[in-house]
Amino acid sequence: MADNLQNRSGQDRARINVNEDYELRDWSKKFGVTKERLKEAVEAVGDRAEKVEQYLKGAERPGADGSTAKSGGRSSER
Repeated sequence: MADNLQNRSGQDRARINVNEDYELRDWSKKFGVTKERLKEAVEAVGDRAEKVEQYLKGAERPGADGSTAKSGGRSSER
């Protein structure tokens, strides 16, 4: 089924469809990353925009089993 461009609420704003050029363009711009980087993030953590944003900010990294975990490393900032 085609994406309904008139429906911009709820689920449409919460998920990233990397198969739609306009979504790749818009989400890439929002997060300040390339389309390729956005696709990598979606592949790593799924299509939920909140998870993708956290991943791109470095808050989550995929574990060896594919799960995600908060990074607990020390920061160089003091």
